[in-house]
Amino acid sequence: MSSVLAFVLVLGALIFVHELGHFLVAKLFRIKVLKFSLGFGPKLVGRRWGETEYLISLLPLGGYVKMLGEDPEEEVKEEEEERAFWNQPPSRRGAIVSAGPVANLLFASLLFALIFAIGVPHLAPTIGEVADGFPAKEAGIKPGDRVIAIDGKEVRYWSDLLEEIPRSGGRELHLTIRRDERVLTVAVTPKAVKRKTVFGEEKVIYQIGIVPKGETIIEKVSPIKAIGKGFSHTLKISYMVINIVIKMVEGVISPKTLGGPLLIAQMAGEHAQKGIISLLFFTAVLSVNLGILNLFPIPILDGGQLIIILLESLRGKPISVKKLELVQKVGIVLIILIMAFAFYNDLMRIFSPKGR
Repeated sequence: MSSVLAFVLVLGALIFVHELGHFLVAKLFRIKVLKFSLGFGPKLVGRRWGETEYLISLLPLGGYVKMLGEDPEEEVKEEEEERAFWNQPPSRRGAIVSAGPVANLLFASLLFALIFAIGVPHLAPTIGEVADGFPAKEAGIKPGDRVIAIDGKEVRYWSDLLEEIPRSGGRELHLTIRRDERVLTVAVTPKAVKRKTVFGEEKVIYQIGIVPKGETIIEKVSPIKAIGKGFSHTLKISYMVINIVIKMVEGVISPKTLGGPLLIAQMAGEHAQKGIISLLFFTAVLSVNLGILNLFPIPILDGGQLIIILLESLRGKPISVKKLELVQKVGIVLIILIMAFAFYNDLMRIFSPKGR
């Protein structure tokens, strides 16, 4: 599958899910939806079903649901006033606005659940290499040994080792290993080393100096467990996305890591080549990103709209049209600047790969 096709399918699905969230909740409250568009700008194709026109527009980096009375100055027929967006109480408008990001998070959870139900490959806890100068070597651990427990706690995957060993804080651990047909218990005290986290921060962690052999184990779970793990994984990715944004604001992570449509297209193509599971995982992670980032309090994004609705609720009256227009303009400028910067980063990755 080409990068372009993968990009169109992935982004198209995420935009559709996001706008469908807005659309369905608006319909639930009997608000008249005038347009449902995938993409912005000039219409490429469109068809009207009932009172709504469904469109595919020229610019594919987004979409929109246009509702009756969404513009406070829009003229609305008297018989349709009850179905106008701005005539709805703040709770309903807030539900409609937040439905898009929530739909993306639910979609991600379902994709993760599907992945867990199909089967997720994990590295087996079989040791491939033992580093010199580290506790594992001194304790007599050898390549080919398989760790089956730490301090009596079962070890199923290599990821269990990555959790338990750093968590030790440097205290002595007792590893139960299988070597050929024998089961041995080895005492080892993890060594403190400095490493950089995924956020670029230097941190002291504890290691024993082992590298996985590369064997994999497929983990399959029941559909009910898969749903639970799907929601749990969405929460983990959401937390990571929020942390990355915070670290970027703090200057810990360089803004140069921000990616745009070209990077998304490239990554979509790479994941598509690795197989359907890899592409589904990438789509789910991207859906979480879209859902969380849309909730940030930036004017024109859903989060900005929620702030406006909240302020109106606290004030007990709507914000003036002029102030809303100013906020919208500021939001548009911010989004354009962010997208331009991300696009610039994409171009620099393409034309200056050695400098990255």
